[in-house]
Amino acid sequence: MRLLERLDELYAIGGGPGANRPYGSPAEDEAHDLAAGWLAAAGLDVEIDRHGNLVGRSSTRDDVWAGSHLDTVPQGGRFDGALGVVAAIEAVERVGAGTVVAFRGEEVGCIGSRALVAAGGPLPRAFLELHVEQGPRLADGGAPLGVVTSIVGYARAELILEGSAGHAGTTPMEGRTDALVAAAERILAIRDAALGIEDAVATVGELDVEPGAGNVIPSRARLSLDVRAPDRARLDALVAAIDFVPGHRTEPVELSEGCRSVLRDAVESRGLAVVELASGAGHDAGVLAAAGVDAGMLFVRSLNGGVSHSPDELSSDEDVALAVDVLADALGAMTR
Repeated sequence: MRLLERLDELYAIGGGPGANRPYGSPAEDEAHDLAAGWLAAAGLDVEIDRHGNLVGRSSTRDDVWAGSHLDTVPQGGRFDGALGVVAAIEAVERVGAGTVVAFRGEEVGCIGSRALVAAGGPLPRAFLELHVEQGPRLADGGAPLGVVTSIVGYARAELILEGSAGHAGTTPMEGRTDALVAAAERILAIRDAALGIEDAVATVGELDVEPGAGNVIPSRARLSLDVRAPDRARLDALVAAIDFVPGHRTEPVELSEGCRSVLRDAVESRGLAVVELASGAGHDAGVLAAAGVDAGMLFVRSLNGGVSHSPDELSSDEDVALAVDVLADALGAMTR
């Protein structure tokens, strides 16, 4: 399949292990140049907008866009982002209508799509994004595809816990104020708070301890905190349960019912049951939806336990081919 060959070409850029095309790197530039050639070969008018996004326009209903991103995390997967771009090229070429977009810097905060909506210029009427699920829910449910209902909101903060330094050998246990012990208790409480709210998650991904010596009781611990939930009510409840003040917060975003309906119809027309689920990760589609664009997402089943941002990321050839067919059907319905 041509699409799989193109994914292999993108995967080879930047050298391994994994995909290595970080935002702003020569590898990301090379990927955009390669995709620009595919857009031109598909007969699309190719341009680079002022934010660095790659755009390929057909002459028919170019206000309906499809695409994703080509940047990756270090040692990322074959499919994340790239599948959405090459699938969009296939779909637009097959339908003969629509516009393909490859946004810049999705992995570092959706740089390209945020710049587009902030610029205040013309936005697409609608946007469709095909993406691997990056989780195990579709595989666990035996479903090859899923229609995305919403993009989670998240709140982030830095938590500081103070203690008192002391000699590790001479300070009695009952007299200690150990900042790391307090941090451990806090982390367990954070986990329990997330377990108590359906589809909510909470992660402490960084932990720094001072003074950081093996024979000194920790006097200070710094934690990073990332909490996520699929709607505002649950995000509010999670923040309240953990009892912290977010340093940064992004609200959950509902995706367009119109786009979801078209995707559901395309899935059902192929004899498949429709599975709907929220996305636990941010995407360019969420940025556009928050700006008022009718946006929809289609997830492809992830294998290997749903692992992503890893060279072990995997979706089957059959699921990918099916997803492209559904994307093309949906794009065709929206551009008629």
